[in-house]
Amino acid sequence: MIRLTAWVRGRVQGVGFRWWTRSRALELGLSGWAANLADGRVEVVAEGPRESCVKLLEALRGGDTPGQVEGVVERWSDAKGSMAGFVER
Repeated sequence: MIRLTAWVRGRVQGVGFRWWTRSRALELGLSGWAANLADGRVEVVAEGPRESCVKLLEALRGGDTPGQVEGVVERWSDAKGSMAGFVER
């Protein structure tokens, strides 16, 4: 189990991006959250199998998201195991 933290920049607030991310994460069996940040980015935190987190990261960068993603910065760490489900914050 691993934790992916991704910061997504672009036109990603007010366009259904967090809902879309939640749907993809749940399809992949991940737990975590997607939250709007004050600077216009969306922070995505997901825990689960590494291959599922990689697939979510690829989807975030894939071009089929709501809005327009200009860039994604990711950080990998050990899963903390404290999350259940995937929520929009």
